[in-house]
Amino acid sequence: MSRAVRALVRGLDRAALASLLPAGRPPAAEGAWPYASLVLVAVDHDLSPILLMSDLAEHTKAIAADPRVSLLFDGTQGLDQPLTGPRVTLLGRAARTADERIARRFLARHPAAQMYAGFKDFNFYRVTVERAHLVAGFGRIRWLTDTELGVVAAPGLAEAEPGIVSHMNDDHSDAVQLYASRLLGLAGDGWRMTGIDAEGIDLRCGGTVARLPFDAPLAEAAEARKVLVALVGQARAVPVP
Repeated sequence: MSRAVRALVRGLDRAALASLLPAGRPPAAEGAWPYASLVLVAVDHDLSPILLMSDLAEHTKAIAADPRVSLLFDGTQGLDQPLTGPRVTLLGRAARTADERIARRFLARHPAAQMYAGFKDFNFYRVTVERAHLVAGFGRIRWLTDTELGVVAAPGLAEAEPGIVSHMNDDHSDAVQLYASRLLGLAGDGWRMTGIDAEGIDLRCGGTVARLPFDAPLAEAAEARKVLVALVGQARAVPVP
């Protein structure tokens, strides 16, 4: 189940964020109050969600008073019976971060955010996950601790990621397009890679995101090139419809 959690969380670019509004917000509310709304999200190599929020946002004010948050990742879109589909709630603590690598990963996932990310009243937040709740369908429910999530890391990959992504997009855009069209069966031209971690690569075309998992996790950053080349071979072997 831990693999299902990681795959679902990494495959989505948005989530419902819940925080605890302090007493008095909204006006006339008695005591603290739960508050949830939609946020854009990227996920770091260690599965920590990354957020970009305005200082004026209700969530930002709530986090300043109490850093505990929940994020619901909904994988039920398109199902005739949504409650049979998977969804994951991550519980953790949000903290503001000035880490430039974190910012780059978010902006690669959400390029349109570039136009406001530099505003003085916008800041990045990283959520340290403490627990996850997976509902994989009726009767398939489980709580997992941060340790049980089994996050796989590839030493050096976080540092090498920007170079790998830019190289693939600038010099091998045809390969990225093959990943999307042949291996994932996705329509559209102009697919770009937005990230790579030990278990797969993230792709984007306009407002659509996709996830291509590796057959086996990378053990180190140096393995990335070999795996990406192998995926091109697999894609070219897929018959054109």
